[in-house]
Amino acid sequence: MATVEITQENLQQTITENDIVLLDWWADWCGPCKQFAPTFEAASEKHGDVVFGKVDTEDQQMLAASAQISSIPTLMAFREGILVFSQAGALPESALEQVVDAVKGLNMDEVRQQVAEQQAESAE
Repeated sequence: MATVEITQENLQQTITENDIVLLDWWADWCGPCKQFAPTFEAASEKHGDVVFGKVDTEDQQMLAASAQISSIPTLMAFREGILVFSQAGALPESALEQVVDAVKGLNMDEVRQQVAEQQAESAE
């Protein structure tokens, strides 16, 4: 599957309607973003069961602000609608593969339990 363009209009639907979503937050003027793009695209072709989305931070400034993107490229991974990974910086192919494999291997019952515990703690 090739990468898909993510906008304010389709972000939430993309995250909630797909099991695993990886987002590449980028900008055209960003050198590291341009270096990372072919790696991200190649991974999208290799992992047809994962949605690979690209968010242009220049075009989607409100979206980038709401996601608190402070440096680019930033890679985010969602599993079953839950943000499970977020890291700034261009990753080499091997590191991107490790992220994809780790996200696929998550025990989501444990993740949901941890999220519930964190929410309970912050409510206190």
